[in-house]
Amino acid sequence: MSRIGRMPIEVPNGVEVALGDAEVKVKGAKGKLSQRIPMGISVKSEGGQVLVERASNSKLHRSLHGLTRTLVANMVTGVSAGFEKTLEIVGVGYRAVKKGNAVEIAVGYSHPVVFEPPPGINFEVPVPTKIIIRGIDKQVVGETAAKIRAIRKPEPYKGKGIRYEAERIRRKVGKTGK
Repeated sequence: MSRIGRMPIEVPNGVEVALGDAEVKVKGAKGKLSQRIPMGISVKSEGGQVLVERASNSKLHRSLHGLTRTLVANMVTGVSAGFEKTLEIVGVGYRAVKKGNAVEIAVGYSHPVVFEPPPGINFEVPVPTKIIIRGIDKQVVGETAAKIRAIRKPEPYKGKGIRYEAERIRRKVGKTGK
């Protein structure tokens, strides 16, 4: 049995979990999310917990069991606490400025890059070299952070570019002169 799949999901106060035909809807203080449940996986709500069970021991159901439990747990965490990713900008003259809802990033191109947030995502720029991405959907927060990082990935020689907060860049030595 899946170790992750059989763990119950604790539902905090202020979070409502509604179970439909093949869908789970979670509503909390920060918003609401929904997720389709695959065939052969069932979700039950008992007391202050949500349990995910599978119909059979087939390879497909075993693989979907832990995934479904993790997706529902992320929804519960998202609507109650939310998710955030922090990006750091490293390089001389590299900076970010918040313009309305969007963020304007200057990273060595001939023009600044304006990045509009997808629905449900908020940007915060506390200092010009740091971007904080916040939202309730973990997947959308991660995708947005990856798209911003892709604007100027960190290069291995000087380490310049946009990186995740705790990311370590493997540095290369470069050319040696005679």
